[in-house]
Amino acid sequence: MRSPLRVLVVDDEPAVREGIQEYLSEEGDCEVVGEAGDGVKALEAIRAHQPDIVFLDIQMPELDGFEVVAEISPETMPVLVFVTAYEQYAIKAFDAHAIDYLLKPFDRDRFQRALGRARKECKDRKGSLGRVESLIEGIRKNRPFLERFVVKDGHRILLIPVDAVDSIEAAGNYVYLHCETGQHLIRESVGKLEAQLDPHQFTRVHRSTIVRIGAIAELERLGTGDHVIRLQSGRELTLSRTYRKGFEQALGRGL
Repeated sequence: MRSPLRVLVVDDEPAVREGIQEYLSEEGDCEVVGEAGDGVKALEAIRAHQPDIVFLDIQMPELDGFEVVAEISPETMPVLVFVTAYEQYAIKAFDAHAIDYLLKPFDRDRFQRALGRARKECKDRKGSLGRVESLIEGIRKNRPFLERFVVKDGHRILLIPVDAVDSIEAAGNYVYLHCETGQHLIRESVGKLEAQLDPHQFTRVHRSTIVRIGAIAELERLGTGDHVIRLQSGRELTLSRTYRKGFEQALGRGL
């Protein structure tokens, strides 16, 4: 006998979570392993339960559905059915990438069609993952700049506001976020982060370093043509000649 599909239900509306679970209770091959009402709890539940399928709300407190997906590692990516009320631009993206969604309010028939597609996707997780990655990449291009970083700290998930970060430095396939209170390690590249950050707040100063402009206290020119950037925290960074022009544009003045 095949094991039941493990399903996680994520939505900030209790009535929607209850409705999905009621529909799932009628399906003999599904087991609800948990529920969550916000993005942080959703990430924690995905890590704890490793579900096969997640019904994932888009508009949620703390982290939205897209931010949740961006933090799931490829190895643990479940099959996703997005749940949404009004994200029309996102619905077009779902259609283009053949990823299913439930538009609130939805009935039993529509739910069963979505669940049926999710069952099939469970047999082809690799194909599903590729479509999800393409979807998220496309949606990122149309969304506002990052407002916070998501940091995994043991069993906790921390949300670090971007204006609490002084600088970002590469460390292999990871980056360190340097804050006044310490540093945090996240899995991301400097290049990808640079594209997600507001260029009026952050600028690249070295191939491995991004700085928050508001954290800069002073600059000192070196004989090599490089500059030392001193932050208000007292840390020192190098402004490479390669990134000098972009830095000047970010400051709005020459050096």
